[in-house]
Amino acid sequence: MILMAAFGTGFATAFSLILAIGAQNAFVLRQGLMRSHVFAVCLVCALSDAILIALGVAGFSAVVEQVPWLPTAMLYGGALFLFGYGALRIRAGLTTSQVLDTSGQAQPLRPAILTCLALTWLNPHVYLDTFGLIGAVSTQFDGTGKLAFGAGAVSSSFVFFFGLGYGARLLAPYLSSARAWSILDILIGILMWILAIGLLSAGI
Repeated sequence: MILMAAFGTGFATAFSLILAIGAQNAFVLRQGLMRSHVFAVCLVCALSDAILIALGVAGFSAVVEQVPWLPTAMLYGGALFLFGYGALRIRAGLTTSQVLDTSGQAQPLRPAILTCLALTWLNPHVYLDTFGLIGAVSTQFDGTGKLAFGAGAVSSSFVFFFGLGYGARLLAPYLSSARAWSILDILIGILMWILAIGLLSAGI
């Protein structure tokens, strides 16, 4: 019972943090709608989260104490990337007239994976959630309980990203027009800018 409670706490804690739509989630949603390397993108996101969660549960806060400039570097680097990626998406929405491709034709795998990695590892909120919040909640458990908590948190990440990536196909009929696709790109771009501004505001 104790292990199940720890697992459930880890699952619920991580899921509630991942649920908020952010840069990483918006990218996964877009890949799912395009049916472009969905499995690979979801796997990269879930595995990245698993690594970060494991470090958070193990006590990454000790590393931050030893490298005090790390949070600031991550904040400004992440904001710069979000501004750039947002600009690309807005430009695509304003200048292209693509429609949702349901034929399975995909963009190259390497650019998709590199973008996914950047959106994950350059996002300071990811570190705050995994190292700070999840790490803090995990301190109420010890031994096998902490392992169960970590397993629950990692499981929630896999459930969320694969659910988002493959569930996005349900929206395909609503995004079959060029106008709808352009609006989606513009909204994603604006979201990236809002996140970047939020990061910079938090760092002031």
